[in-house]
Formats: sequence, structure tokens, C-alpha cells
Amino acid sequence: MNIKQSILLRMRLAFLFVFLFSGAILARIVHIQFVQGEHWKQRAREKTLSYRVVKATRGNIYSDNGSLLATSVPYYRVALDPTACREDAYRSGIDSLCVKLAALYGGRSANDYRHRIDNARRAKKKYLALGNRLIDHQQKKRMQQWPILREGRYRGGALFEKMDRRVLPFDLLGKRTVGSINDESRGTVGLEFSFNRQLGGRNGEALFERIAGESWKPVNDGTEIKPEPGLDIQTTLDINLQDVAEASLLRALRAHRADYGCVVVMEVATGEVKAMANLGRVSEGNYAEKFNYAVGGLTDPGSTFKLPTMIALLEETALSPTDSIDTQNGVFKYYNLRIKDTHHGGYGKITVNQAFEKSSNVAFAKLVIEHFGAKPQRYLDYLYAFGLTRPLGFQMKGEGKPYFKNLDDRTWSGTTLPWMSIGYEAQISPLQMLAFYNAVANGGRMVQPILVKEIRMADEVLEQFQPKLINEKICSEETLKKVRAMLEGVVERGTARNIRNNDYRIAGKTGTSQKINREGRYIEGSYYTSFIGYFPADKPKYSCAVVIDNPKGKLQYGADVAAPVFKDIADKVYARDIQMHKLLSQPYTTADSTFPLLRAGYLEDLRLVCNELGVSNHARESEDWVEARHRAAAIFWHARDTRDGAVPDVCGMTLKDALYLLENKGLRVSRAGRGRVRSQSQLPGTPARRGSAIYLTLGS
Repeated sequence: MNIKQSILLRMRLAFLFVFLFSGAILARIVHIQFVQGEHWKQRAREKTLSYRVVKATRGNIYSDNGSLLATSVPYYRVALDPTACREDAYRSGIDSLCVKLAALYGGRSANDYRHRIDNARRAKKKYLALGNRLIDHQQKKRMQQWPILREGRYRGGALFEKMDRRVLPFDLLGKRTVGSINDESRGTVGLEFSFNRQLGGRNGEALFERIAGESWKPVNDGTEIKPEPGLDIQTTLDINLQDVAEASLLRALRAHRADYGCVVVMEVATGEVKAMANLGRVSEGNYAEKFNYAVGGLTDPGSTFKLPTMIALLEETALSPTDSIDTQNGVFKYYNLRIKDTHHGGYGKITVNQAFEKSSNVAFAKLVIEHFGAKPQRYLDYLYAFGLTRPLGFQMKGEGKPYFKNLDDRTWSGTTLPWMSIGYEAQISPLQMLAFYNAVANGGRMVQPILVKEIRMADEVLEQFQPKLINEKICSEETLKKVRAMLEGVVERGTARNIRNNDYRIAGKTGTSQKINREGRYIEGSYYTSFIGYFPADKPKYSCAVVIDNPKGKLQYGADVAAPVFKDIADKVYARDIQMHKLLSQPYTTADSTFPLLRAGYLEDLRLVCNELGVSNHARESEDWVEARHRAAAIFWHARDTRDGAVPDVCGMTLKDALYLLENKGLRVSRAGRGRVRSQSQLPGTPARRGSAIYLTLGS
């Protein structure tokens, strides 16, 4: 075989191989297309179509007056079906639409948008995302008026895909208490977590088609299962008190460079938590809500625990507040225990009442050893009976479980009892201690603190929560009367006398406990400070606990660090709560006048009236605001005190004049009756606190 024949043979063989290979490919294509076609179409549908979860709209969280604390706000992803619009409407509106899209989203020019939409229309794409950024409801309403989009979904191809975002209208206020949610719309902390089942609702399901860019668009084939929106919850939180509590706490934390702090304000009679603030240091001078110290923070309570100890002593023995006890030089040695009073040199011989007011560690240790030393279980029984050793069953998850040693505990020793009596060797949360103090203010009734009042669907109340009674009576009326006097004495004469004021009385107890390191040793110069009490002392309406941990600097005791925060909060609460103000026992009025309708007001107006009526009137001073005093048949105008910073005397004035004066001082005015002002709740001449309330009684 010559070379030519060899080449031709190889070419024929190659051609035959290519022909057979092509035939095999063609046969395979025919087999896949016609024999296995339905199978692969189904696989394709499975890859591009999928039933996906449609998230339910989460329920709202409200404050006590209906203000929104957390809500789900609808946002929208905007897309377009370029093939849906008629040709004439498309040509007349596309340029204007692209200009508006470029202005709204940025990042692309109007020509870029025109090019993308034109290409998608020619390619007969049914879905084109117009921008990555979500728009709010107001922006959506404006876009629905734009060219092409105004034609709607079916005639213009406008697609607005709703996506909820969780919003806190008051921003960071009460954020830890309100809580937060994760990307799966599940609560992670706070009320969002504790009531996730009610707030979350029930998700739905719908068929979606996967498109370019790993995006999914709804098919809307009628098989979708609609989601059920979540329920709303109404809390007991007062947004104004929450603001006051957080602001006061933050100022103190920064001033003392403390590690963390918390405040809880509770309504005495109902147990409703009106404010709960928790702030921890995140950097130098900056604090944020990162843990609920009030509910979950367990620590040695310090001297605030002397209240349950005193009640146990008074209930168990015939001890009287006037009985005396010798604290000597302020140092008490018991076994290997060395208990000291903070007052250098000790208090010497003092009464039981003074021991509580001055917070003498030595006096309490001696009293407990004398009366419970031989029967420590009896002391523990009182703590159990008070309800201090059990969790409160608070509505928010994460409540700390109190820890108290018992006689079977291997760490129990002869020194445990005196240590425990002054607030050491025990772990309890601020909320638990507040509930006990609240019981003293509430006539001995210890109620469970409550944070959520109702669960609602729109205006329909589905479930109501009432505070549970933990202890009908923590002690006898006689004991209750004694300890309430002692708590007032702490503020009037004792360790917290720096927060005493003349407007209303405060009852409470300071606490300072030394912190312990991981090795169980006390850290020198590191303290946990607190103040727990209630106000007004004679008719308690609110109780409050303040904790500030590890303050730095010269001031490191509860009286100097925590108590002023309590006072600041109480002052602001008192200023805004008219019901707590005492009206003067006698209506504050001016001297009698022959002309009862001309008592006090703006001088020029009063002069005009007198001149029109022909009544002789005289002014010795050039003042704007005056009161009438008569002599014989004439009226003499005398100046009223309206100086800056003081509450003006508005008695005898018309309501119009009174409102002008008081509201210009920044006071919030409430009134009852008709006619002229007969009495006012704030005394004239006292400091005018902006935002405080004043109550006017009107009459003829």
C-alpha cells in the first residue's frame, strides 16, 4: 500500500469515527429530549421553584400608656416585570422613570437604568430588581406615582416585595428590657425572647422562583399559605420614668467610673415595674445595656439585707427599738471572724434603732449571735417564710435563683450566721430585694413584680396578667410599724440623711458590700453599692432599687453613690405626679376685698376694668402682676412675686392669667372647678422645677 492509499484510509476511518460519534450524540440528545424529557423538566422545576417561608409580621410591644416600644415596620424591595407594560406607555415613561431611579438609589446613571430595563424587556425577563436598598412606606407611596410604576402590577409590572424590620421608636431607651431579635425574627433577649411565642405569630408559605443573582421572586399561583401576624403585648413600663431612670443612672456611672449599674422603679400597691434600666461599661465613659443585672445579677446584697434580719429579730424576740447595745470601738471578734463598723472608733453604746439607722455591722452581728446563735435554723426559717430564698417567677426569662447556705452545706461554719445577717455569704438579685422592701411599704403584702399586663390581638384582650401574692403578711403589724420608722430614720438621721428633703419623706436603706475575687477573697477598695426604699414614706406609692457596682474614687459607699440616684429619680417622679402633692391645708388666698372679682392679675387689664366702672385704684409700684387690697372706697395694687426660678402666687387670678404665668415657668398645669384660682398645690416662692406638675383648684 502506497502512501496515498494509506492517507485516504486513515481519513476515511477518522471520518467514520466522527460520523459515529456525532450520531451517538444526536441519539443521546433525542433520548434526553423525548424519552427522559419530562424527568429533566421536573428536576429543573425543582431547582428553580421552591416553597419558601413567608415570615409573619411580629406583634408590637407597648408601654403602659400605649406608646410603642417595639414594632415591625414594613420596608420594600422594588422590582419590575419589564414585559408587562404596553409599548406606548413604556416608551412615554421609561426615560422619566430611569431619571427618578437614578436619583433615588444612586450608583447608576439614568442611561444605565434605561439600558438594563431595555435589555430585560427584549430578553422577555419577568423580574428585574431595580435596587438593592429597601425603601420605606412613604417612599413606596411616592414611587407608585412614577411613570410605568403607576400602572400597577399587572399593567406596569411594578413589584413591591414587603419585608418587615424591627424598629424601636424610643431608640436605646429600655432596649435590654424590650429585647431584640435575630435574623430569623426570633427574640434573643428581654421581652422579645420571653414572649417570643406570642409576638412571633405563625409563618406562612408560598411558591417562589429562583432568578439570576440567587434572588427569589413570588409566583403567586394561589397555593400560598398566608402568615398569621403576632400578638401585641402591653407592658407596665412608664416611658417617662424609664427615661428618668436611665438618665440618672448614666450620670452616676460616669461620675463614679463604675463597672455597671441598674435601677428598678415599681408601683407599691400593684407590683407593676414602671422602669428597669441596666447599664454596663463598654469602654471608658461609655455604657450600654448588655445584661439585665436587675433580674439576673446575683451578688452579696450588703447592708440592705439588714432589713429582713431586723424583722426576724423583732418577730422572734421581745427586742425593742429603744433597747441598747454596746458596739464598743467598732470591732467585733468572733472565732476567726473580725467584723468592723465603717465609723472609725465605733459608735459605742447605741439603741437598736440607731444601730439600724447607722448600719452598725457590729450591733447586728452581736444581736443575731445572741438570739439565733444557738438556733441558726430558726433564722433561716424566717428567710424562707419571707419568700427571699425562692425565685419570684418573674415574667422575663433569665431570673437569677437566690442562693442561701443551709446547715447541711459543707461551707457552713460558725461565722456564717453573723456574716449572713449583714448581707454576706448569700446571693440575691436587686429585683428580689426590691420585692421585699416593697412588701414593707405595702402593709406587709409581698407581691410578685409584673412587667406585662396584657396580650392583645388589635383591641381584643386575649390574656391579662395579675401580680401573684407571694406572702400575705411577711410580719406582724407591730413589727411592720417599727421597721418602717427605722427606714425613715435612715434618711432623716442615719446613713442616707444626705437625701433628706422637705417636700416629701423617703424611707430606705443603704448597702455597701465588699466584692470577692475568684479565689474567694475580698478585694480591697472594690464595693457593690446600693440603696433600696420607697416614697412618700407616709403613703408609699413607688419603691425603687438602685445598684452601682465598683465605683472608683473617694466616694465608694451606698449613701454617697447609690442613694443620690434614688433621690434624683424620686424628685422627678414627685414633680410629675400630681397625686403625690399635698394641697395646702388652708386655701392660699389674698386678703378679703370689697371687690371680689378684682383680686389679682395683670395690672393694665385690672386698671382698665376699674376705670370703666369708675372705681378709684392706685399703684405704688410699676409691676406687671399685682393683687388687690382695698382701703375705704379705693383699690391699691400691690406687686405679686413673679421672679425667675420661683413658683408664682396665682391665687385670685383668672385661669388665663394663671396659665400664662405658670406655663412660662415650665410647669405642667392641671385644674379642677370653674372661676378664679382658689388654691395651688405648689407653694408660692418655692423653686420652680421645669416639667413639674401643679394642681389648681378653681372657684367663685
